[in-house]
Amino acid sequence: MYTYYICTDKLIKYKNIKRMWTKSYSVVTKDVTKEQMWKLISDVNNWHTWDKGIEFAKMEGKFEKGNKILLRPKGGPNVNIEILETIENKKFYDVSIMPLAKIYDDHIYEEAEDGLKITGIITVKGILGFLWVKIVAQKLADSLPTDIQEQIKAAAKL
Repeated sequence: MYTYYICTDKLIKYKNIKRMWTKSYSVVTKDVTKEQMWKLISDVNNWHTWDKGIEFAKMEGKFEKGNKILLRPKGGPNVNIEILETIENKKFYDVSIMPLAKIYDDHIYEEAEDGLKITGIITVKGILGFLWVKIVAQKLADSLPTDIQEQIKAAAKL
């Protein structure tokens, strides 16, 4: 059973310059536990088995703050991702640094009355943020519902 939450879309302006863009999506499910989701998401080298939008993701070492992930989207160039924060079974937060902008990705797992609430948040900051929203971030945000459903399906098998 799924209970869907409304996606949010915000654009923060300062002196008529777009400084930050963010979009989020949440779902509540009883199909997986936070431990299953964490096991799936922290196994970076196997992301390609459930994320059909990437060729590979590679990480050496532990899934923890400061570690780096090399990811190649299908048909795209390699992307370097830095893990900014991890709280086991609860959340991880990462950033991809683009020219004159940063794309942040927040993954949150919370116990809710009706099951596990899974939230994905994409945020873009920087002078050229508007450009990276058009090139990358809007597509990432639009795919959040499908991506989270695929994660739930894969994690349920663990």
